[in-house]
Order: sequence, then structure tokens, then C-alpha cells
Amino acid sequence: MATTDAHPDDGYRAKYFIPLESDPDVFTQLIHNLGVSKTLSFVDVLSLTDPNLLAFIPRPVLALILVFPDFGDYAAGYAKEQAGKPEYEGSGPGEDAVWFKQTIGNACGLYALLHAVCNGKARDHVDANSPMARLLTEITPLSVGPRAHALESSTELEDAHRAAALQGQTVAPPAEDHVEHHYICFVRSHKNGHLYQMDGMLKGPVDLGEAGGEDDLMGERTLQVVRKFVETGEQGNVGFSLMALVEDPN
Repeated sequence: MATTDAHPDDGYRAKYFIPLESDPDVFTQLIHNLGVSKTLSFVDVLSLTDPNLLAFIPRPVLALILVFPDFGDYAAGYAKEQAGKPEYEGSGPGEDAVWFKQTIGNACGLYALLHAVCNGKARDHVDANSPMARLLTEITPLSVGPRAHALESSTELEDAHRAAALQGQTVAPPAEDHVEHHYICFVRSHKNGHLYQMDGMLKGPVDLGEAGGEDDLMGERTLQVVRKFVETGEQGNVGFSLMALVEDPN
């Protein structure tokens, strides 16, 4: 189960959504309902170290979504790191990474999903005239504030999210319930080839340097980054999970 409405910087939330369950089928249904090609889907990543389990993951991997079991420790660390950084001001087709500030409570699963499909090669799989295509057209020229408002105002996005949230295997909690899990996304920029940590609760996308591995995010460079997140957070915590956005080789 997912998301929390805590924010390292402020507590503002325009509205609340029912949290998404961290289930690849739920995430896959949502991207398909938004108009992402059925050639893309989410799958579980069961190990970051076992080569046999890693071999089962279809390639290429276009994005990774990491689920934290306890948002508090993660937020505390990043609140200090982000304190001296300016707010992100990127917009337009020249953006290295398309980033959304989270202003919808309990929706970090949705923001992670949007970061996954709006960046890198995944955006080439958005069907024309679909809700996702219309949203991309609308938000691309916008700065951070108007872009956030566009997500808040999108009835197509809200309806698709609600339908997916109610399809999980566990009972969906009320939209304004406080839950501790938190999603972040890792993507490869379609502009500069860098690996980015994408989290709408930070001040902007975090450039982690060269991604390596061409268009496949399951290369050793990315795995090292994700392992570090998990190893740091697992001190006293269990329950991390990882999903990959993959392209069907068939």
C-alpha cells in the first residue's frame, strides 16, 4: 500500500487521492487506461543482486519505481539536504527531465508513475489523442506551479487513478488516511542520458550523473544507486519493494 501526505517543506495539499497499492498489475492498468501502449507494463523486481532473478526481468527496463516502507526517515534526510537548494524552475521541450511537484495527498504512487512514463523512451509509447498525450501536451510548456495545478484539475487523470486504486488486492483506505509508504522513481533522461531520482516531494529532479547501459535501467550503475537507498533504509526497516517499467519484447 502506498503514500503519505507529509512533505519535507510544507503541508499544502490541494486534494487527496486513494493510495495506490504497490502492485504491478494496478500500475499497468493505470498506464494503459491513460493511453500508454500495451507494449509497456510494470513487473516486480525480486532481487537487486541475484543474477538468476534479474535475468527474468524483460529488457529494456525504461524506469524503476522504489517503494519505501517508512517515509519518515527518508524525508528527514532529504529535508536537510534540500534546505539550501533553489526550487526547480524547468519547463518546456528542453527540460532534461519532466518533473511534477506533488500537491495531491496520498498520490506519490501516481506521481512516480507519471515520472516513469513522461521521461526517457517510455514517452515514445504514449498513444496519440490519449489522456496521457493530452496531459503531456498541456504540461510541457508550463512552469512548476501551473503544471501542478494541471494535474490537480485533470478529471481524466483523477478518474483513471480512482479506478486503478479500487482494483488492488487489499481494501483501499479512505483518501485522507495517513499512510507511511512512499514511492520514488528513477528514469533516464531522453536529453542528456543521465539518471534522475524523481520525487514530487523534493524541490526538483535529482541528477545522479551518467546512467550507463544505453536505454536499459537495469545496468550496474542504476542497481548500485538503488541498492544504496535500500541498504540505508533497511536499518531497522523491512518492506522495500521495486517495480520496473518494461517493454514487451514480443
